[in-house]
Amino acid sequence: MPLFYQQDINGDTRLAVWKIAENEDFFAAVVPLQREITHPHKRLQHLAGRYLLRFLFPDFPNEEIEIADTRKPFLPDERYHFSISHCGNYAAAIVSGSYRVGIDIEIITPRVEKIKHKFLHPDELAFVHQRPGAEQIELLTLLWSAKEAMFKWWGRGEVDFSEVLRIEPFRQHDQGLISARFRKPELDQPLQLHYRMPEGMSLAWTFSEAT
Repeated sequence: MPLFYQQDINGDTRLAVWKIAENEDFFAAVVPLQREITHPHKRLQHLAGRYLLRFLFPDFPNEEIEIADTRKPFLPDERYHFSISHCGNYAAAIVSGSYRVGIDIEIITPRVEKIKHKFLHPDELAFVHQRPGAEQIELLTLLWSAKEAMFKWWGRGEVDFSEVLRIEPFRQHDQGLISARFRKPELDQPLQLHYRMPEGMSLAWTFSEAT
């Protein structure tokens, strides 16, 4: 069983990362494929993510998942809040019975440098540029992953990543906490992001009281 990482955050909030080494039949035996996905690897990632939901909570009702206009998957009765991410041969999921959640996993790659001005505020860019050049790609990937987790936590449509999703400077380690803030006229909320940097990847997640 290629469970890569698992953490029980509290009594009803759990997350896990799965390294995909199985074929479709392994996942499809547990969870349904609810929509047509033609690309084989994307279909495998999709199934692995849904499989993790039931792995974390065996009573998770995968068959009841619906997709909002914002493309966020959700349960109509909100029995569980959940978020899924995948990259390469990895899938990640966080599930909670009481907290709004968001998770993102990314492979560290120089490609993130091409979009840094689109998702970072000038203050955040200045923070990145204080780091030695060789370390900037890893930090940029972590910041992108953290903001993606915030966006999934929000789950209510498009936001300006550079203005609405704001991250405070921090000292980067292999794992740790990041202080952030979600800033919109109707909501100004501090968030704590947790992160880990395993094997050339960036994993970030957040959770807060459901509203």
